Amino acid sequence: MIETVGDGRIWLLSGTKSSYALLLTERDELLHLHWGPRIAPADAEALAADPLPPYRPFESRLDGHEEYPVEGGPRFVRPALSVRTPEVRGTEWRFVAAHEGHGEDVLRLDFEDPVHGLLLGLHYRMRDDADVIERWVTVTRTGDGPAPELLRADAAVFTLPPRDRRRLSQLHGRWAAESRLVRSELTHGEKLIGSRRGHTGHQHLPWVAVDDGAATEESGEVYGCALGWSGSWRIAVQYLPDGQVQIAGGAGHDDSGLLLLGPGETYVSPVFAGLWSDGGFGAASRAWHAWQLAHVVPDAGASRPVLYNSWEATGFDISEEQQRELAVRAAAMGVELFVVDDAWFGRRTSDRAGLGDWTPNPDRFPRGLKPLADEAHALGMRFGIWVEPEMVNADSDLYRAHPDWVQHHPGRTRTEFRNQLVLNLAREDVREHLWEQLDALLSSAPVDYVKWDFNRCFTDAGWPGEPYPQRLWVEHVHGLYALLDRLRAAHPRVAFESCSGGGGRIDLGILSRTDQVWTSDNTDPLDRLAIQHGFGQLHPARVMAAWVTDSPNVQLNGRVSSLRFRFVSAMAGVLGIGGDLTGWSEAELAEARGWVDLYKEIRPVVQHGELYRLRPPEDVLSAVQYVRGDEVAVLAWLPAQRYGERPPPLRLRGLDPAAEYECRDTGRRHRGAVLLHHGLHTGLRGDLDAAVLRFRRL
Repeated sequence: MIETVGDGRIWLLSGTKSSYALLLTERDELLHLHWGPRIAPADAEALAADPLPPYRPFESRLDGHEEYPVEGGPRFVRPALSVRTPEVRGTEWRFVAAHEGHGEDVLRLDFEDPVHGLLLGLHYRMRDDADVIERWVTVTRTGDGPAPELLRADAAVFTLPPRDRRRLSQLHGRWAAESRLVRSELTHGEKLIGSRRGHTGHQHLPWVAVDDGAATEESGEVYGCALGWSGSWRIAVQYLPDGQVQIAGGAGHDDSGLLLLGPGETYVSPVFAGLWSDGGFGAASRAWHAWQLAHVVPDAGASRPVLYNSWEATGFDISEEQQRELAVRAAAMGVELFVVDDAWFGRRTSDRAGLGDWTPNPDRFPRGLKPLADEAHALGMRFGIWVEPEMVNADSDLYRAHPDWVQHHPGRTRTEFRNQLVLNLAREDVREHLWEQLDALLSSAPVDYVKWDFNRCFTDAGWPGEPYPQRLWVEHVHGLYALLDRLRAAHPRVAFESCSGGGGRIDLGILSRTDQVWTSDNTDPLDRLAIQHGFGQLHPARVMAAWVTDSPNVQLNGRVSSLRFRFVSAMAGVLGIGGDLTGWSEAELAEARGWVDLYKEIRPVVQHGELYRLRPPEDVLSAVQYVRGDEVAVLAWLPAQRYGERPPPLRLRGLDPAAEYECRDTGRRHRGAVLLHHGLHTGLRGDLDAAVLRFRRL
């Protein structure tokens, strides 16, 4: 809801529990007034009546109070916007108009810079069913002078009120160890996280949260910000001298340039979303999840199927007959989606060849993919394939025909990682070629699912012959988005998964175009508990793919774990299976069928319910809980039992204390108040034990 207050220069946006307010002064200074609990228009007017801080030498009265600080004028904080022409750097804005509604409950405030000939639009949206405020900017060239170079244009700057102490939460990692949560004291100065790799990256998810150091999972004030961008990015958290905190975020890691704006051209930033909650980190997560499922993730109301992926069973040595044998075993286990991974195409017998040639290998699939897809459908499963369209091997028909299509600098070595180069999706001819190949592929066989991978970072991001090659960093991402949008429109029954060597491309931007994401290449069930714990701080279980693979874990650590522990770990998200089923015993296959059946029972609760983190992975006992209506599912893991002591009881959350709950696994009835305040014992013991407990309110 948007309200214009007072003399028309105060705007108040409100969601279910929170409000956001801003003021335009008589000098056309746009000031931040409030972000926090829901307030009335009279409260916004009272805040607007408070003057700015008094003059102090060497300081700006605007710093820490301005909605969108720019480069130029009396400002010393990090600028969200930086523009230059050969003659002038920086901007000076004057207010033009406010626009409200347009059917989407969006507030847009327009400012102009007549010197550069630019129009700046600040966009705000707070939906009635959520407390997430979505912000983005547009910068449009309106003048005829020298072309302005947009060095930086952050999507938004969020301002937090002063508190005695501040603590920062972030998600960091690397390949096979993504999304690990860390909390640290926020000291005065500036903290930067981001990616300069051309994609979101394994090292940081584009999310931060700030609290006063006292927030817990269940209580306390938490501010969070998340960026929807799948290329290089930056989030800057500034703790200013007066105690204010400002969080800026946008595309690009540095200020080396985004676009050279042509006549009439508009830059549209990604969305930088913010959320305030007074219910601790748990309530903040649930609010993020609900918003994404309602407004970001495509077709989020549909449950994701149990999948089988053939990669760890076969590697590059695949054949139609071998895949058919795996499909038969997977179907008998209750799998609903069979996915052929790498090496089905071109001359792909290793990672040294074939990328870029998206037609079935004639020796391995002489009749194409359709017979195998038809077989999977006959077995009651959907059919999926792996692709990596943004990449090419030097040993490929595509590269031999178009070596100029890859990112490169003239006269420099073309760097290869994993024996591959990056195609320049900023080029229209590259996008059109990929569209033709992928459209033909999806039309040639009844494909239901595409795992879209991206297995290396940008290194030689050059574009020979382009007058402003720096725009590649932005336009590659827009090219990716456009290609995905076009494919989804032409093939609406096909679901897409975002993968980038595991969790290297997970953000709100890619999630608006894909149905799930591959969380990590690390399938070790114990490691995955910490990865999934961090992932769930922002993203819902409905998009978090997790696999059961073989034991010992051959990819990373050789750890031996039971099928029970592996399944319960993976059942916390979208269940998948990736082991070599031809090596599983009949007893293991039968046990796995039982776990798949159990997952299907609790799937509506896990994928569409509310998440409560009962105990974190670093505790003696770890557990999560999902609640949907009267149904409750608890997943618990015991890494190791210490000193023969019984693990502590699990105190459940989100229950009605006055109700009675029946455990569907034991038949025992429990009072809600007892489960909330005293908890229950899981019966777990030994090493790497796990359990699923189901409850129903009576």
